[in-house]
Amino acid sequence: MPTEPMPSHQAVGNLIARYAELVDDGDFAGLGDLFADATLTAGGEPVSGRDAVEKLCHDMMIVYADGTPRTQHVTTNVTIEVDEQANTAVSRSYVTVLQALPGLPLQPIAGGRYHDRFERRDGQWRFAERRLRIHLVGDVSHHLRQAAAQQ
Repeated sequence: MPTEPMPSHQAVGNLIARYAELVDDGDFAGLGDLFADATLTAGGEPVSGRDAVEKLCHDMMIVYADGTPRTQHVTTNVTIEVDEQANTAVSRSYVTVLQALPGLPLQPIAGGRYHDRFERRDGQWRFAERRLRIHLVGDVSHHLRQAAAQQ
């Protein structure tokens, strides 16, 4: 029995969730794959493609002995608008980043917004662009290399 294709809104929502999962798992190669044909802007100059996104993540985030950045990205207030005719979608959402380490209690370290664009190619939804804008910053010195170097 053939399976029904996943509804577009669900497929796009799954991509948004997959990003958070990959970051929190420290799977920067997986993030590179997720953005293989996309552009990511995370505070600095935009980067495009698998290798550039993977390098950005390695260069930017601190990874601990368990292989993760010890974070949890919580994505909320997600809006998804799909144009089935054009095979495109846009999304806006909030992100809250939590972190905990031995000696560092669980705390929010950043809050901001994602502005995303998606494209459907060969029947598959993919990221085309993600722009991250952080509006609230807490103690990111245990998460971001540049912040840790400034201490």
